[in-house]
Amino acid sequence: MPTVLLTIAYEGTNYSGWQIQPNGLAVQKVVEDALEKLLNERVQVRSSGRTDAGVHARAMPASFATSRNLPLQAFVEGTNRFLPAEIAIQSARIVPDGFKPITMAYAKKYRYTIVNSSVRSPLDRLYSWQVREPLDLNAMEEAAVRFVGIHNFAAFRASNCAARTSIRRIDSVQITQQGSRITVDVIGGGFLKNMVRVMVGTLVDIGKGRFTPMDIDRLLLGGDRKEAGCTAPACGLCLMEVVYPEKFISLPGDA
Repeated sequence: MPTVLLTIAYEGTNYSGWQIQPNGLAVQKVVEDALEKLLNERVQVRSSGRTDAGVHARAMPASFATSRNLPLQAFVEGTNRFLPAEIAIQSARIVPDGFKPITMAYAKKYRYTIVNSSVRSPLDRLYSWQVREPLDLNAMEEAAVRFVGIHNFAAFRASNCAARTSIRRIDSVQITQQGSRITVDVIGGGFLKNMVRVMVGTLVDIGKGRFTPMDIDRLLLGGDRKEAGCTAPACGLCLMEVVYPEKFISLPGDA
């Protein structure tokens, strides 16, 4: 029974996030329904993690076991025939039995997009956060590097986050500006619920002068969510990539 690893892209505006839940339509449910139509069997798709309602993904890895032995391209093209326009399988590969997308991941990369302009951008509204006030990019960059390392991110997670520990590893936080567009690229070993969005919200508050870059150190030590900045809107966040050690996915046969 082969285990197939899919890479899935989706525009999450109208979805309740990746994971199936009682209220709202989840991306996972739509993908599993499409696979059932292709395979004539029900499979459970396990992803590399959750995304919040309204968050997008360029490359969400998700695996499942199946009794059907199809060409890899069939998993891509065949499944896409049953998916809506805002969800698409990008690639498929066979991985070893027991492959677990969430626990075997080494790092994840998220990108948050801000449009820093007093005039709204209709074409960007589903994929960015419009911040009208001018932002001090130097202060934001000085603050961003303070996230790097292994820290307690209790101040940067949702109040209903169920993770057993709030200790996380952040490898880099890169801020880039092109015209009015600011992107915040965050790479780390794993993330708490809303963690990237609260980090970005706090960076924006620093850019507005409400906090100083040194306040990041205080928040990491204090662990009080009420002391940190706002939670940035979900629409600006996109899962860009999940990195696995080669020993887990180095087998040939990508479609």
